[in-house]
Amino acid sequence: MKMFLISDNVDTYTGMRLAGVEGVVVHKEEELRAELEKVFSDKDTGIVLLTEKFGRDFPGIVNEVRMGRRLPLLVEIPDRHGTGRAKNFITDYVNQAIGLKL
Repeated sequence: MKMFLISDNVDTYTGMRLAGVEGVVVHKEEELRAELEKVFSDKDTGIVLLTEKFGRDFPGIVNEVRMGRRLPLLVEIPDRHGTGRAKNFITDYVNQAIGLKL
């Protein structure tokens, strides 16, 4: 299985290409949707890397893919500006999910 990157910036794309991961740079919702459909048609792709900006800007698309498909696995990665999440986002997520304060 292979990975594929869908990025919102050239820097992340270039870095991942140097690591051997193919990908594309898109900026609009329609472009993201079209690229995801292309990736879904390729049965060799097991992991799709998305920069976090897509999760913030187009949560409907990202959630739709996560809830409606088992493969490929969708993973949000931070870009060169770092993560847009709070420092303790994992603890907060667990607290919300199970109602248990850690």
